[in-house]
Amino acid sequence: MPHRREKLPELLKHLAAEFIEREKVSRALITVTDAALSESGEKAKILVTVYPESEEKAALESLKRQKRYFLEYVDMHARIGRIPSVAFDIDEGEKNRQRIEFLSQNH
Repeated sequence: MPHRREKLPELLKHLAAEFIEREKVSRALITVTDAALSESGEKAKILVTVYPESEEKAALESLKRQKRYFLEYVDMHARIGRIPSVAFDIDEGEKNRQRIEFLSQNH
């Protein structure tokens, strides 16, 4: 189980990025920034950024609608046994980092 807990988030991150690129989930540019697994290993959260930012809500809704197809994609492309339930969310930490970088470059 420790090996799975280390490898699974990175695998889900990679597969989510592939899925989003192949399935054209949204007109916006969606970048997968991170994936995390709950302590129990039953839930995974995949964090994304969206450009333009004005498309975040629509992109997140589209990802939520496509979740079942993403889980099927994971099942077809990875041998991980039981697939955790997945939630997509905006990576607020990355957005804040980008804002700080922008502000520091303009001063």
